[in-house]
Amino acid sequence: METKQHSSAYKALLLAGARLKPLQQVHAQIITSGSHHSRALLTKLLTLVCSAGSIHYTRQLFLSVPKPDSFLFNYIITSSPKLGFSSDSVNFYHKMLLSNIPPSNYTFSSVIKACANLVDFRLGRIVHSHVLVCGYGLDLYVHAALVSFYAKCGDLDMARKVFDIVPERSIIAWNAMISGYEQMGFATKAIGLFDLMRESGVKPDSATFVSVLSACSQLGSIGLGCWVHKYIVKNGIDVNVILGTALINMYTRCGCVNKARRVFDGMSERNVVAWTAIISGYGVHGYGVEAIDLFRQMTIQGPSPNHVTFIGVLSACAHAGLVCEGRHVFSIMKKKYGVIPKMEHHVCMVDLLGRAGFLGEAIQYIEQAISGEPPPAVWTAMLGACKVHKNFDLGVEVAERLLAIEPDNPGHYVLLSNIYALAGRMDRVQMVRDMMIKRGLKKKLGYSIIEIDGETHMFSMGDKSHPETTEIYRAEAAAKFSIVYFTEFNFWLRRCALLFPDI
Repeated sequence: METKQHSSAYKALLLAGARLKPLQQVHAQIITSGSHHSRALLTKLLTLVCSAGSIHYTRQLFLSVPKPDSFLFNYIITSSPKLGFSSDSVNFYHKMLLSNIPPSNYTFSSVIKACANLVDFRLGRIVHSHVLVCGYGLDLYVHAALVSFYAKCGDLDMARKVFDIVPERSIIAWNAMISGYEQMGFATKAIGLFDLMRESGVKPDSATFVSVLSACSQLGSIGLGCWVHKYIVKNGIDVNVILGTALINMYTRCGCVNKARRVFDGMSERNVVAWTAIISGYGVHGYGVEAIDLFRQMTIQGPSPNHVTFIGVLSACAHAGLVCEGRHVFSIMKKKYGVIPKMEHHVCMVDLLGRAGFLGEAIQYIEQAISGEPPPAVWTAMLGACKVHKNFDLGVEVAERLLAIEPDNPGHYVLLSNIYALAGRMDRVQMVRDMMIKRGLKKKLGYSIIEIDGETHMFSMGDKSHPETTEIYRAEAAAKFSIVYFTEFNFWLRRCALLFPDI
């Protein structure tokens, strides 16, 4: 009789599937029939409830299972992070240890991923020590999870140490290390590791290329970016929405907007991130009309724009001087799409009005639209507009507001000094420089990046760190001499033509 009840309940579970309400009904039948002590039934019920997405119900069911085994522990430890409850994964791992059930490589890889999601460095280090004690340090899955954990927590040195321990790494470990370098701003190291990956004979996948393309975007490495794109096409790799967006970002940041558009047009699936990427790319390079046109297409046939999309559109309008279009976009942002303006949108509006010369309206906007003390970014946009339109009185007033908020930011002093210089107030320029010296502030050097034969070179003003500095300056001097020589030569040719018109 009991076997028939179990069989009937198991069939009911299979029919219910991963649907919460039917599962609750079957659970009630299991309890009333007295089968609630059956580990097999409870295990099946728990896995289905977890698949239905109810972590709270799953937790309650787990606590009702008598002496849960390693399968059940591993299942809930793995499933909890997928439902957004990484802390539950760690808690159940702790319960597993207290139950004297030995963890496996499957357990460790899941718990380490949970620690990475929580960015809990201390806890992850403890689990790492457990890994070493249990002898799973060289397991490929655990190794990849550890590399990803340290990279996500920002300890790239430790991530690299763990990465170098295993001679034959999985593609997941390679991707985690390359991604870690790229996300922390070490694009050159990311590309260098990608080259090492290819030399090692490991075949890259789409996740690898997403990180490499992002690194190319940081460095402006169009040569490698194009190579990656050709490799993707040649090997028939599916350009999904993530990879396609990475290609769009790479091309736009390297100045190849037309190529970015071709990638965008060729994508079978486009989410809001892809639309935003191409719109922002057009805007950054001054193609405001094209950005607005794409935004209109998005509102008709694409997904609903989000707050980042509106930042890209408003910025595009500001760079292209499309004031009317920018005002319209800002007006529909909240009314039509329910996007509440954030400070970034306010900065874009101040920049839009200021660049177009509507300085009075920009000040009025700051006073009326922004509650409380405006952040430095608002005043910086306003100060730049004052400089462009040579409104020195207002510029000095805005600069003083900036210095009151951020007295240790050298960029504000530089902008104020430039405004005084344009106004011919050299005494004030010297005063600002003295203030910077007194505070120990120095202007941050800008730098330029150029790619030659696939190699990226970085230069700053007066920089002599490049190994070919002598040859570079010699070529520069020769170029200057040639310009002067040919300018003078053309001048005398014109003089001779006037003096001797018959020759």
